[in-house]
Amino acid sequence: MAHYVAELIQAAETANGEERQAKMAACASTILDLWKHRGRFPSGMRPFEELDPILRTLDSLDLNADTLRYYRSQIEMIDEDAEGAEGRRWLNIAKSLDYSARVLIGYCLARAAEGALDKSREWVALAEAAGVDQGVEFPTVRFLVSEADLRNVDNPDDKERKMIEDRIARLEVFQEMTSQVVAHLRERLK
Repeated sequence: MAHYVAELIQAAETANGEERQAKMAACASTILDLWKHRGRFPSGMRPFEELDPILRTLDSLDLNADTLRYYRSQIEMIDEDAEGAEGRRWLNIAKSLDYSARVLIGYCLARAAEGALDKSREWVALAEAAGVDQGVEFPTVRFLVSEADLRNVDNPDDKERKMIEDRIARLEVFQEMTSQVVAHLRERLK
């Protein structure tokens, strides 16, 4: 296939006039058709291959921060029936913990992907330039890139600063809740 594409590229480069345009279009079409099958490329040749374990993990997570990941249906059911401030307080804590877990998992995955991100950024840029940005890889790589960029920014702008401060505040609440639960469980062991 690589030889075939190379021949198409060479034919497009040596052609003139209308024939050149037609051969360039045929070459581009073949390359885009080949891209659709990138998941079947041999090991060592697949785009984003170095991110496979992280992409599988992210694919299993719902990256939409507005949707609960854990016990979604149970929390929604209880939320509809919950009466009183105490019940609502515990539901809000559960929702906050869900968000905190996302922040922690996202941070860990971005750290795990650090080495592979530079190569993946190039693939994403090339695919976007070609007008092809389909597949699970693109939103997940964009997520990892934005997480890595947010973590590595030296001088955050107002939006980045607010996002970082929000994460810190929520993680501090998470930390406090964890301490309370641990204390309660230790008390039960006495």
